Amino acid sequence: MRSKTTILGIDPGTQILGFGVISTDGISFNYITSGVLDLRKIGDPFEKLMHISNRVKELIGEYHPDIMAIEAPFYGKNVQSMLKLGRAQGAAISSALVLNVPVFEYAPRKIKLSVTGKGAASKEQVASLLSSILKITINQKFFDSTDALAVAFCHAINGGVTNSTHKSSSTWDSFVKNNPGRIK
Repeated sequence: MRSKTTILGIDPGTQILGFGVISTDGISFNYITSGVLDLRKIGDPFEKLMHISNRVKELIGEYHPDIMAIEAPFYGKNVQSMLKLGRAQGAAISSALVLNVPVFEYAPRKIKLSVTGKGAASKEQVASLLSSILKITINQKFFDSTDALAVAFCHAINGGVTNSTHKSSSTWDSFVKNNPGRIK
């Protein structure tokens, strides 16, 4: 019997932080939990970072992930937004490292590519495919939790967790081609 790897995925944010936990044996993917940390009512930016750090530690204590995968901040039009995201990411990363959980970072485009086969996929497309893969109903109020599940799934198929058949699969199209019996 293959051992399972539990992956905590984080979609960092200073307003809404998404989290998702899945497990995999390299062949199948099992949904454990997902949700959001709503920070919108907290005005002080440093207090937000404390909440992020504490919540990540709680998630690690509750679900005992082997790995944490996190989305890398990206530069859009506003450099201040990227800096704030970087702080949120840093708070989450430091919490995992303090608890000896290895951290892996993935670019948003890589995450979408891993789930949908398209690096420019919409949040709705990512949610739809994850709903099918993980056999869950996605609450579309916050795509942050879905994005976090996507980060965890991205690591599962790209980070060396899956078996050798899947290691070469860097896109959803490749995964489908190599695993026709697993798609319903």
